[in-house]
Amino acid sequence: MPRLFSAYVIVDWSAASKPNTGADSVWIGVLKRDVRFRLTFEAFNPPTRAEAETRLSGLLDDFKKRSERALVGFDFPLGFPRGYAAALKLPGDQAWRAAWDDLERFVKDKADNTNNRFGVAAGINRRLTGGPFPFWGCPPKDTLSTLQPKKTRDHGPDDLPELRHAEVAMKGTASIWKTYYNGSVGGQAILGMPAVRRIKLARGDAAKVWPFETGFKTLTEADLAGVEVVLAEVWPSMIKPQGVAGEVKDLQQVRTLAEHFARLDEANKLGPLFGPPKGTPAEVVLDAEREEGWILGAGV
Repeated sequence: MPRLFSAYVIVDWSAASKPNTGADSVWIGVLKRDVRFRLTFEAFNPPTRAEAETRLSGLLDDFKKRSERALVGFDFPLGFPRGYAAALKLPGDQAWRAAWDDLERFVKDKADNTNNRFGVAAGINRRLTGGPFPFWGCPPKDTLSTLQPKKTRDHGPDDLPELRHAEVAMKGTASIWKTYYNGSVGGQAILGMPAVRRIKLARGDAAKVWPFETGFKTLTEADLAGVEVVLAEVWPSMIKPQGVAGEVKDLQQVRTLAEHFARLDEANKLGPLFGPPKGTPAEVVLDAEREEGWILGAGV
């Protein structure tokens, strides 16, 4: 069986409010084949999200010229917990796309990394509950009546879930509702989903967002006919990073995960990772496909 991909790109995103490089900034790890078909790794550390998006677009353009299909993994959720779109009364019959379109309306992310992610979180809280819930976490200076630095209460049976199914399956991951502090992913998701949306729109049907557009199932070469890039959610911490002393951990993580997926692909074991873990209930599969998304490899 042929490999599904020729290149593996892992993106470690950042919600930083000013240009930044090194630790806790954007890292793009690229594992691709050279002229002798040997896998070679290259890393980029753009100081802003705008430059990162431009770099990603350039990489995908290059892969297209070479007729090479790429897997691009982003380290933030590509969807919200089940029921989110309905709770906001978002239009359309595709909940994941409605959430992306809604974020695009409100997110302002400038070329110098200045952004309004806390204001967006506060605005969504206002629309959902009228108070500082479910999003929480911000610097004291960004406190609003609908966004507080600390978590104000736990999730109850009538609230949107705190965790997606994927986060239950992948222990150690954080809730999208946490928008600040170490280990938070909410800020990255708020700023990241619009970027993935733009990448998707620029490539149309040649770019497929997993599992929303591919189905939550084992992928084969036939499933990816005509597809140039698969956009997926990953969690770099699922694999222990390998590297040398003094190397930035983020760099180690994107390289290690890219190599992990490449090895699986070489052994014809990557395709099944795009499907649900064995025994996953049908309603969980539907939630993942319609709204929540999934973390590639979670629970498998």
